Amino acid sequence: MMQTHYRKWIQSSLYLALITCSLYFIQFLILSDRLIVSHHKQITLKKHPHLPLRFNSDGTFKILQVADMHFGSGSSRCRDVFSSQFESCSDLNTTLFLKRMIDAERPDFIAFTGDNIFGSSTNDAAESLFKAFGPAMDSRLPWAAVLGNHDQESTMTRQELMSFISLMDYSLSQPNPLTQDLTKQEAITDIDGFGNYDLRVWGPPGSRLANQTVFDLFFLDSGDRAVVNGFKTYGWIKESQLSWLRRASKGHNQEICRSQDTPSLAFFHIPIPEIRSGPFREIFGEYREHVACSIVNSGVLQTLVSMGNVKAVFMGHDHLNDFCGNLDGIWFCYGGGFGYHGYGRAGWSRRGRLILAQLKKGKNEWMGVETIKSWKRLDDENLTKIDHQILWTSSN
Repeated sequence: MMQTHYRKWIQSSLYLALITCSLYFIQFLILSDRLIVSHHKQITLKKHPHLPLRFNSDGTFKILQVADMHFGSGSSRCRDVFSSQFESCSDLNTTLFLKRMIDAERPDFIAFTGDNIFGSSTNDAAESLFKAFGPAMDSRLPWAAVLGNHDQESTMTRQELMSFISLMDYSLSQPNPLTQDLTKQEAITDIDGFGNYDLRVWGPPGSRLANQTVFDLFFLDSGDRAVVNGFKTYGWIKESQLSWLRRASKGHNQEICRSQDTPSLAFFHIPIPEIRSGPFREIFGEYREHVACSIVNSGVLQTLVSMGNVKAVFMGHDHLNDFCGNLDGIWFCYGGGFGYHGYGRAGWSRRGRLILAQLKKGKNEWMGVETIKSWKRLDDENLTKIDHQILWTSSN
């Protein structure tokens, strides 16, 4: 009898151990960003891009900026197109435009700068996200996103949205920055917003720069809406975010021990107040609508100027503005409205922006970033290129 009880106890212990191990394995998959529920409602492993991000062997790194897709349910009608286009125009036009841009430019990275989905036009935020980012995932290119002021208006909070986006195939998005403690890899919690993070771009394979950062990409959550002293306004980048940005930038440059700062770009959705008030040193492109920004000036421009390494900022939000304006030596560039379910103007082509960083060629070796250029493409028959400009050169 005692042996029978002992045998049952052993069997129960083994069964419990098996269940415990299974639960730990599932938890490991979830916490390591390897588990995701796909749009086919099946559990699949996340597909990761080749890392690290790095310059090509020809010394170039190209980014496609996609601003304000405003993707709805997939069949949501277009806004502000000619009446002859209305019946046949939907979210699918946005999808087709994104596919054409990827095929034509073959970027190394895609940056989505907010209002990726138009939350009030979909009853399933997850399904809408899969459709909106579908061309990026199908291309197998690395991509990342920040949120705008409309993304959270459906079935997910901003925190849930960024967590979900971070789990999508080939996404490099992060809900928030990680601590510098490599043994923990925990997200920083004392920071406002969701979607503050940085990505480093390394030198070309096989070069002397292959194992070091030569270009930085910073992403910031500019919020959605707020009420300040009884007045309704748009969100803004908070001091906790700027404090993190200063630390991250300083840490990067200390790590690589260079005599000058690594050139950097920043991406967020809502423009800062100085875009409205100016004055610009230069302006390139079209200024077609009133700048919709927060009434709160949190010191973003002053922070970026003091850092010294951010050469250009890329924004969205105002769909009919596609200009780059120079404020205190930093270019602030609109992507221009990309999506067809977002507002626009009949006859005003939807558009996307390209950014190209080029390394300087020394004597048989690459020397660091020499130029940062930009241009736009229109969603017309020829994907017409417009507004080529040099945003920064190392000789500045």
